Amino acid sequence: MASLRDLRSRISSVKNTQQVTRAMKMVAAAKLRRAQESIFQTRPYAYKISEIIARLKGQLDPSFHPLFVEREEVQNVLLVIVTADRGLAGGFNANVIKQAEQEIEERFSAHRAEKRLFLLCVGRKGHEHFSRRGYQLVGDWRGTFDKLSFSTADRVASAAEQGFLEGRWDEVYVIYNEFKNTISQNRIVEPFLPVRAERFLTPVMELEVSGEPASESPFENDLIYEPGVEAILNTLMPRYLNYEIWRILLDSNAAEQGARMVAMDNATNNASDLLKDLKLKYNRARQDAITKELIEITSGADALEAG
Repeated sequence: MASLRDLRSRISSVKNTQQVTRAMKMVAAAKLRRAQESIFQTRPYAYKISEIIARLKGQLDPSFHPLFVEREEVQNVLLVIVTADRGLAGGFNANVIKQAEQEIEERFSAHRAEKRLFLLCVGRKGHEHFSRRGYQLVGDWRGTFDKLSFSTADRVASAAEQGFLEGRWDEVYVIYNEFKNTISQNRIVEPFLPVRAERFLTPVMELEVSGEPASESPFENDLIYEPGVEAILNTLMPRYLNYEIWRILLDSNAAEQGARMVAMDNATNNASDLLKDLKLKYNRARQDAITKELIEITSGADALEAG
């Protein structure tokens, strides 16, 4: 059995850890509140511009815009993997990395073996994980979430778009955690480039879109666009790509803060349970020590009387 000094030391250590986890939970809760406000403000615009792009694209030949053209043979693939810069968020990072590795194993194992798979890892955890395993990384995007801004989304979208237009990769996918609620996230593998004929909907998007009133109109095909469908598409496409990445980064950031808040809450509760056990062991050890001293005193007194 551990000594009283060891038990006191462990109790003090657990109390200090509990104070840290409680503080980290409060910080994560405050960040989550701000992250939720940002994602709830961004989602409607991102959804609507995606809907407009899909509607306009249906009125043109797919070869009109180079970002719409699907390659006959997919030689090279880029995966944009969004993780966090920090840990202590439960399974948040591990889930995204596991999903990415599963996709690579099931769909892109040949591309990886032939050095035709590229990874753009946004966030320190994903970057360090895949760099240690010999993957071909595009750029260094560590520290992104320390100062998350729209310019970051612009640079990520531009890197993916430029590589696609230059033929360095023929398909681009984004793998990330979608914010569902405070305690859960959806792992998403979203096609990014080329822009697909059918609009991609995540589970959260499906719920939000299904709750909207139908906007179909008998005059939908009679609409006249000024200055023209082509000009509007050329103007909207860069904004669409930027906002898709911006929405994804905000989703991942909100999901990270929610996961960290839950993880720190669980850690705080576990520390409370551990403290109860340690205090019980301490009281038992203290009682045993007192009993032992009483026995020694009684034995000594009996020995004196017998002498």
